[in-house]
Amino acid sequence: MREERYVAVYIMTSQRLGTLYIGATGYLNRRIWQHREGLVPGFTKKYGLKRLVWYEPHDDMVSAFQRERSLKRWPRQWKINLIERENPYWDDLYDSLI
Repeated sequence: MREERYVAVYIMTSQRLGTLYIGATGYLNRRIWQHREGLVPGFTKKYGLKRLVWYEPHDDMVSAFQRERSLKRWPRQWKINLIERENPYWDDLYDSLI
């Protein structure tokens, strides 16, 4: 079975108002699964960030990387506001992907 490409920018956390991680990927399902399983060394594994709380689809990786870089420069409160507009309870959105 061939995995479907889904280009997106996403935000992971461990809990509501917890540490935030912003990333971009061409295969959202696979990448979030990798984070949840602890297969991605680095920030998300170190801080136990396994909850997908926000994502935004993009047409291509260039626009996704640009948006990722932009969001990473935002103040923390702006990122929280972005999440809470679409996901006010900080639910884990991973199950809605598969």
